[in-house]
Amino acid sequence: MIVQNITVPRDRNLEAVPLTRSSFAPFGDVLTNPSPSDLPHNTSPASIASGALPCGAISANQGTAIQYKQFGTLRNLYDQAPSKSNATPRVTMFVCGARELSGPKKDQFEVKVLERHPFTTQTFTPLTKDGGRTRYLVVVAPTLEASTGDEGLPVPRKERDGKGGLPGSGLPDLGQLRAFVATGEQAVTYGAGTWHAPMVALGDQGTAVDFVVIQFANDTAVEDCQEVMLESSGIENRNIMVKVPTQLKLARL
Repeated sequence: MIVQNITVPRDRNLEAVPLTRSSFAPFGDVLTNPSPSDLPHNTSPASIASGALPCGAISANQGTAIQYKQFGTLRNLYDQAPSKSNATPRVTMFVCGARELSGPKKDQFEVKVLERHPFTTQTFTPLTKDGGRTRYLVVVAPTLEASTGDEGLPVPRKERDGKGGLPGSGLPDLGQLRAFVATGEQAVTYGAGTWHAPMVALGDQGTAVDFVVIQFANDTAVEDCQEVMLESSGIENRNIMVKVPTQLKLARL
């Protein structure tokens, strides 16, 4: 649901950087194998039990698997939603066509829309046979302090609780926008209330990336999704442009 139009105050040009767990931590989780060289056949249960692996790893399935128990966060905060409508877990699929990039080198993406899901996390997991070659763009922004511009928007209570925190009701801070390039070997979870661009698949025109999406929802539009449209001011054409590194843009999906 579109809740507001925001004027872009000045041109902003930024370059997308590789997505990592640490760089994305203020906005949510990156889900990828935290220790890909450690496999059940070369890592003993005793070594795993000693804490040698990250993310609370344990030996599982009679020693034939490694389970990382502290891997990501799912949150359902709809008990704080004004409608009190019951939320249920949803598993859906987004088939995202590769976006057309602009500029002389066809390496520029213009950010025109940001959205947030105030009462739920949202996880996108790409399904691909060539995960190392698949690429998609992740664009996020921190939240400004509450103001009259966002008065009345339903959000859960602002808090800092060790689970990624809750950002409150403020609009996106366009001056602190961040952009990342993810691969098909990485899933991403947007924290509850995190402002982000709709998913941007990269690659040749006519290709697409399939994402399995997991979130909670109660089918009350303004509680499930809040969107802001970014527009230029006056006669000046002000834009927020993300440069996609050429070698990543050219990778096939």
